[in-house]
Amino acid sequence: MSSLLPLGTRLLFDGLDQPLELTRLLGGGTQGQVYAVRCGAEELALKWYFPSCIARDPLLRQRLQQSIRLGAPNGDFLWPMALLEPSAESRPLIRCQEPGFGYLMPLRPSGFQGAHLHAGGRMEISLQNILRACFFLAEAFHELHLKGLCYKDISLGNLFLRPGDGAILICDNDNVAIDGQSAGSVLGTPGFMAPEVLLGAAKPSASTDQFSLAVLLFRLLTRHDPFRGQQELAIRCLDEPARRRLYGEEALFIFDPENPANRPDPEEHTAALLTWPIYPRSLQQLFETSFGAGLREPGARPLTGQWKQVLARCLDQRRLCQHCGEELFHSGPCWSCGHTNPAVLQLQLPRGQVAACPGNDLYPHHFDGRDSERLDQPLAELVGHPTDPGVVGLRNLGATAWQGQLSNGQLLEVEPGKTCNVAALQQLSTPAGPITPIRT
Repeated sequence: MSSLLPLGTRLLFDGLDQPLELTRLLGGGTQGQVYAVRCGAEELALKWYFPSCIARDPLLRQRLQQSIRLGAPNGDFLWPMALLEPSAESRPLIRCQEPGFGYLMPLRPSGFQGAHLHAGGRMEISLQNILRACFFLAEAFHELHLKGLCYKDISLGNLFLRPGDGAILICDNDNVAIDGQSAGSVLGTPGFMAPEVLLGAAKPSASTDQFSLAVLLFRLLTRHDPFRGQQELAIRCLDEPARRRLYGEEALFIFDPENPANRPDPEEHTAALLTWPIYPRSLQQLFETSFGAGLREPGARPLTGQWKQVLARCLDQRRLCQHCGEELFHSGPCWSCGHTNPAVLQLQLPRGQVAACPGNDLYPHHFDGRDSERLDQPLAELVGHPTDPGVVGLRNLGATAWQGQLSNGQLLEVEPGKTCNVAALQQLSTPAGPITPIRT
């Protein structure tokens, strides 16, 4: 790939106190190229636009300035930090007749991988961390929409995942616009666009974001397209007219509860058939609504807050199959080996229950209805015993000791950083609220 900007040089840009050193070309697409740059001791990223992109999108500069002024919705976005234009002395070094402009943004940290790798089965990541990534996506777009913005192009290509904990980063935020404004040429990515956008009946909006988000969540959880089932196999060539039928005019969810005509093929679509039963009905029902009534009625689409709530509760019920070790998220036979597991000890909290399984956490939203679901700053974590896998402990992550009582009546105090055996507990009193084990 030929570089627009001269690598290894230091360029001056209007508005910056010091030059940027262009260290390497990270990649490029239809809009422009992205570089790793050094500004003093700080490493950042610079996206530089092709002149053709600027010509196609006359409101691009205005949109970027608007986003920079509003600021990032939260830390999950690689958000534009500054609009950059080359100074007079740097313009001759740029390999374009029109030097154009670009923007500065945070550099993607190491450890994050393109979400397309997971969709293609080429990423090692747990089901728990995929669910966490889905939660973080719903949270990020919830914050974006609260700012009165819409993303317009939610897709696998604009997402990075960190397999170790499910953290996400969302890129290509130069397409973000005020909700209700039709600024820009970007309508979305085929396969992710809402039907009304695909069919030319509407422009991208927060409502169409809700549909695209549901598609992205389904793709992450099942590694399959929600509309590619038996009907796709009858299509000889997925050209534009066929795409309009499959995703718009005749769109039918592969797991539509009332119409089985587009079910996944047992040989061609095994990932969908294997993964769909993993998830509880509450999560399946959100997809059925998104791709059922939500196909034709934008107002029926689940909101980001609903996704957050259901995904958080799904994570609360994570447990491990005692036979094969796979992660389970509801009672019943194991989806992988068919083994029937005994009931799991539950921790009753003021706002719900959490399965007593190592790797699960307790958060403020479990205790106080005024707290929205969040997956940062846990108050306690469930941990496995270092030598006895059958013993599960609850570790105090707070700054104050817990008071409790064991099943034999003995009093207990759990200092910050210490762990107690949940199987021996009768009840715990914490600053956030009570914790009561439920034995069924």
